[in-house]
Amino acid sequence: QKVTVEVLDHLEHLALVDFRDLEGVEWLQEAIEFADQLHEVNTDGMEPMDSVLEDRCLYLREDDVTEGNCTKELLQNAREKVEEYFVAPPGNIPLPKLEERETFLQG
Repeated sequence: QKVTVEVLDHLEHLALVDFRDLEGVEWLQEAIEFADQLHEVNTDGMEPMDSVLEDRCLYLREDDVTEGNCTKELLQNAREKVEEYFVAPPGNIPLPKLEERETFLQG
């Protein structure tokens, strides 16, 4: 299964990774081929698991709040904020629009 330009563009936006060079595309293709091996495993009759520790009782710790009410102090650390929320950058790399760039998958 080959990676299409549209899938590559979608993955770049989700993962904030730049796949615009041959090495990046090859790495992605190898990762997909590795993961495709899971399709060879017969899972007929197997129930999905919520956790690998389903046979154990997992205890939750008490959630004791010892400090709080410090929104103003925390937001002073924000470079950018909207109302009472931190604003994260759109990604660590600038991604051009799909139609504006060349890719190793074309041609």
